Amino acid sequence: MSASVCPVQPRAQGRVVLSSKHSGGRSVLDRLYQSGSLKCLFPKAPGPGMQAMIVNTAGGVTGGDSFALDACAAAGTTLTLTTQACERAYRAKSGETGRICNRLAIEHGARINWLPQETILFRGCAIRRRLCIEMAEDATLVMAEPLVFGRAAMGERLTCGNFSDRIELRRNGNLLFLDAMMLEGDIAARLARAAIADGAGAMATLLYSAPDAETQLPRIRAALPETAGASLLRSDVLFLRLLAPDSHALRLALVPLLIRLSSSDLPRPWMI
Repeated sequence: MSASVCPVQPRAQGRVVLSSKHSGGRSVLDRLYQSGSLKCLFPKAPGPGMQAMIVNTAGGVTGGDSFALDACAAAGTTLTLTTQACERAYRAKSGETGRICNRLAIEHGARINWLPQETILFRGCAIRRRLCIEMAEDATLVMAEPLVFGRAAMGERLTCGNFSDRIELRRNGNLLFLDAMMLEGDIAARLARAAIADGAGAMATLLYSAPDAETQLPRIRAALPETAGASLLRSDVLFLRLLAPDSHALRLALVPLLIRLSSSDLPRPWMI
């Protein structure tokens, strides 16, 4: 009698490639390719910019899943990218890791607002995430990556998990910014340490790269809560980190900053 074989669990895969172009005084869709469980919607945006809303039809990310996005804002265009809802990183089987790879290209005089909603880490998750950004000398970037360490209202604690995150910003091939994070094992215990997060349940990383970054610093610092900080890495690169007890408190601090740096209202999914 043949030995029983455990069925292979199906895994989600998705890919989106999109770019904008300038037409009739507005930023419009130039190219779109999408496959698997990663999709894009294009709600009507106020003003001349274009919005793209990323939808993960798999409902979350778990071990073995793979998602990739490549977006390009062509010269002189404005592209705002957001997500339909919070991304969820679910429990993974031992030895399996979910992978997310996002790449942004911002050409001369163009602007990308990278504004995904929160990624929520669940107990036992295993995620490897990468964001690589290449921008021209006179381009503008607003980037936010909010992260929630379990749902506080549900009494969740990340007593086990694995989360690897890496953000790279380059201009003309030269590395301007690199932020790498690794959380593994009893994540809640690590975050409880005063020198790490002092018990924070949510965090956001913000990056603003534009010619006026230096002039934004005083006003941004004045608007920050005590659990946040801002640094001018160079005259045109502003870096912020925010900690909060939960996702609600994080949003209260984060939304006004994003509105200021984006110079416009946030995409509708942020306001629902």
